[in-house]
Amino acid sequence: MPDRRDAARRTGNSVAEAVEPPAAAPARVRAGGSSRVALGILLSRITGLIRERVIGHYFGVESIIADAFRAALRIPNLLSNLFGEGVLSASFVTVYSKLRARRLDDEADDLAGAVFGILSLICSVLVLLGVLLTPVLIDLIAPGFTGEKRALTIHIVRILFPGTGLLVMSAWCLGVLNSHRRFLLSYTAPVVLNAAVIAVAIFFGRYTPENPLVLYVAWGYVAGSALQFLVQLPRVLELLPYFRPALDFHSQHVRTVIRNFGPIFVSRGVVQISAYIDQMIASSLPTGAVAALGYGQAISVLPISLFSMSISAAELPALSSAIGSEEEIAAVIRVRLSAGLRRIAFFIIPSAVAFLVLGDVLVALLYESGRFQRDGVVYVWSVIAGSSVGLLATSLGRLYSSAFYALLDTKTPLRFAVIRVILTTALGLLCAFPLPHWLGIEQKWGVAGLTASAGVAGWVEFALLRHALARRVGKTPLSVDFTLKLWSVALLGAGLGYSLKQALGTAHPLPLGVIVLSLYGAVYFGGTALAGVPESKTTLAAIFRRIGVKR
Repeated sequence: MPDRRDAARRTGNSVAEAVEPPAAAPARVRAGGSSRVALGILLSRITGLIRERVIGHYFGVESIIADAFRAALRIPNLLSNLFGEGVLSASFVTVYSKLRARRLDDEADDLAGAVFGILSLICSVLVLLGVLLTPVLIDLIAPGFTGEKRALTIHIVRILFPGTGLLVMSAWCLGVLNSHRRFLLSYTAPVVLNAAVIAVAIFFGRYTPENPLVLYVAWGYVAGSALQFLVQLPRVLELLPYFRPALDFHSQHVRTVIRNFGPIFVSRGVVQISAYIDQMIASSLPTGAVAALGYGQAISVLPISLFSMSISAAELPALSSAIGSEEEIAAVIRVRLSAGLRRIAFFIIPSAVAFLVLGDVLVALLYESGRFQRDGVVYVWSVIAGSSVGLLATSLGRLYSSAFYALLDTKTPLRFAVIRVILTTALGLLCAFPLPHWLGIEQKWGVAGLTASAGVAGWVEFALLRHALARRVGKTPLSVDFTLKLWSVALLGAGLGYSLKQALGTAHPLPLGVIVLSLYGAVYFGGTALAGVPESKTTLAAIFRRIGVKR
């Protein structure tokens, strides 16, 4: 197949002349990419919450099976999180996007093929090792599990590991699609995974006891993982017409990706270690703590995914494509970063307030069904209330990290991530074990201390990231006036929602949740629009436009 570089030679031009990079253009901040990412994530998260509701319906919260299943999901997902979306975006997408910005399309295709080949080899080896060493992993990650709970967790993990390798390859597809600004498909793909799990759980749940049912659901995850990869692959191959998988360790661009991959891998690994430390601690708390932590994190990650991840993922290729002098690149990053931070804060602040004040309404709306009853609702509410402490810091920190990755600086976020993990561990142990005793409450409530302590550590990491980036590209602060308006209106809306909840008393969770949360959302959007917040007016205009309402 002819090489595009050969075509350049036949026209008498040198490769350098054929790929001469365009002059740096002024940055234009557009929300279109992040909107498509947010829409894709919204669809996948909605189906993910339906999946969690179905799982909660059959397995409940404070049960051995619920704990085992939640711990089992966490362990093989380590591979997906370490080698998947975040690391590939920060190492592969940054280099791949710069090649495309400089019109080096052949080298970009070669890079994509090499990364695919290397990832395939690494994942195959690690999946095999993971299946063989599962008992050792269980003892490391969930040392509090013994007997039946430990045996069941081992069985589930061994089923899930092969699907995890497919999820990593799915993340490679996402990296290619994102670099070509094809955001919707890549972030909608997890819908098929969630649909597979839901279908398996409902089909077998009608007549299957809990122990075999949890194994069927695990096989549903594996089938869904394969589907998630396969639905993206045809579009990726269209974008890479000269794609050839290869084990090429000699290319300069491949070496750059590998060089960036190491610190980012460790950085993401450090963050994952923090999450695994939380699970290790929770495994030594009373039965149900691991499950409650998992159910709560499924909710708390929703605003981060919808708003922080969507904006960060959409901005990373744009930030990485900035070319020109250091001053021009810094100007592009500063403008895009400032706009992105405002958009994230506009959505994350009301999410944090809702978790704290109206968390029981939200949890009941999403989960209360079957074996998941009121006690479980309150337990999971404590988890998301704790996560509200650091929700804003964690969300803004992702965008700051993306800016460092766009500058090909992977070591600075790593240093700060290590600090965060040390703080999370120390504070987590304190809040999970001595603190409940000092407060005279049941030990199980220590799980809320885990998420709150992680939030405090998240604020420390955020402050360090912001200070370090300001020294590189200049300050990008959120104005006090802007944030004060958001917090004030969110607290007002939450107060009104709480009063309405009290007035409605013991109404069914579904209508109660819809009514209370609708009031809260209406007050927040209406109040911020009246306060002159541009992001509110822009969001409302986009909503009205999509539903065909003229204003």
